Amino acid sequence: MPYKKLHIEISNRVGYILMGSGSRFNKLTINTLRELKRAVAELEADREAVCIVITGHPGDSFAVGADIGQMVRFAPAEALAFAELGQSLFAAMEECPKPVIGALNGITMGGGCDLALACDIRLASEALVIAHPGAKLGIITGFCGTQKLPRLVGKNLAREIFMTSDPYGAADALRMGLVDRVFGVDQFWPAVTAFAERIAANDPDALAMAKKGVNAAEDIDLKNGCALEAAGFTALFATTLNRRAMENTVEGTSDVFS
Repeated sequence: MPYKKLHIEISNRVGYILMGSGSRFNKLTINTLRELKRAVAELEADREAVCIVITGHPGDSFAVGADIGQMVRFAPAEALAFAELGQSLFAAMEECPKPVIGALNGITMGGGCDLALACDIRLASEALVIAHPGAKLGIITGFCGTQKLPRLVGKNLAREIFMTSDPYGAADALRMGLVDRVFGVDQFWPAVTAFAERIAANDPDALAMAKKGVNAAEDIDLKNGCALEAAGFTALFATTLNRRAMENTVEGTSDVFS
């Protein structure tokens, strides 16, 4: 079934999910959330894609949030179903064994901010404007933002972001820890593709184990986390390709520091 709200490309081991609704502003409608969930599953299953990038490039927005025109008509049961749909997408992104990069090319609001939080790494353009404006609308996010944002930036900054509803630029987002790197507008897309390809050049199994271990660190104690890491470390030795990569390094035919 073709996508209506986005399209997928694969290049140099990187799978790109390019959001675009035909307007300047990408809204997270019910159909868009469903298509994003299907696209993540499709790229997770595609062996050609080692890393995934989600972006609104080359438009003006990453995602401006949920479609208020849809939400204003929600009954409570519909609101719950919408929240669960968004949460299921973000859970799929976090559980995907492949690294997921959010390339925040512009306006990133509300549910768009939550979409960014579900990514493993967030790369931003200097054109970034990011906010959680729900309080101005008399609502809060239903996509786990109140739980994930404090884990990322701390409770104090999370309170500020949610309670003021203020927009922040790229410099403030970097200072807060909302994004990991910022690039100039003209350099943004080349920098994103180079960054993603650098990750995608690595071993898929090792990337999956690293993601699993780091994500688990928030939820389990140190002793069990170390046991999980040891299990992942051990499992990788059952893979012939991984052993060959180490042998090549020992023989000097591969430079792991390049």
